[in-house]
Amino acid sequence: MITTNLKVYTKAAELQQELQQLKMNGKRIGFVPTMGYLHEGHEQLLKEARQENDIVVLSIFVNPLQFGANEDLDKYPRDIERDERVALKQQVDYIFYPTVEEMYKEGPSVTVKVEKRTDVLCGKSRPGHFDGVATVVTKLFNIVAPHNAYFGIKDAQQVAVVEGLVEDFNLPINIVRVPIVREKDGLARSSRNVYLSPEERLEAKELSVSLQIAQDLIAKGERNRKRIISAIESHLVNYTNGKIDYIEIYSYPQLKEVDDLKGEIIIALAVAFKSARLIDNCIITL
Repeated sequence: MITTNLKVYTKAAELQQELQQLKMNGKRIGFVPTMGYLHEGHEQLLKEARQENDIVVLSIFVNPLQFGANEDLDKYPRDIERDERVALKQQVDYIFYPTVEEMYKEGPSVTVKVEKRTDVLCGKSRPGHFDGVATVVTKLFNIVAPHNAYFGIKDAQQVAVVEGLVEDFNLPINIVRVPIVREKDGLARSSRNVYLSPEERLEAKELSVSLQIAQDLIAKGERNRKRIISAIESHLVNYTNGKIDYIEIYSYPQLKEVDDLKGEIIIALAVAFKSARLIDNCIITL
């Protein structure tokens, strides 16, 4: 069993120096960037990082650049003591826990602007959000310089943006897509699930059921995008009282519309219940 002496760093330069020495000594570094308040999905990222690397680095930083004007940064949940317990349980070696001032000083003089993959799905209603994500991820990648970085595919649009960032900037980092962690009935795990009423919780599992219906249709040879989307919509309308935000099928990770389903595609949906808006997806290679 691997044991870990967890170290917490708040200064970028100090962590950089330590990790550079470890890399010079041949250690392989895995990195899990988060905004904290860790849940089972984050734990799965940490488990995979632990299995595949000598050193595991967890960052906890609530990034103000990715919050919009109507999104309350101050209300985002924070509990560093709880997060440290999760980190110890998953045998993390280093936590990077910087302040906003440490990351951005008096405000960034340079930011990253994402040109593609952001005008669809959740990004359509959150202008500028993924610019903030790309900026902080670029900074974190430069600080940690990991061999592998782990992202949950539940946030598939974020993964697509990060993969584009790594490819376009020729960053020597392997992005590891970690599958969605699900409840026994198929519901994708999320911190938002606790806000669902008992009735909504029962209905919420139908999101994953509808995605399975789509996958079954494709397995039987269906390639018509509109018919597949219609089947998902029909199921959600019949079995939930949630309001459908979107149901889309795109190429992945390019997130472009496709008429002929081929190569890697994503089927993604979002449904708003009274107390929580849920997202889910599946990625298929044809």
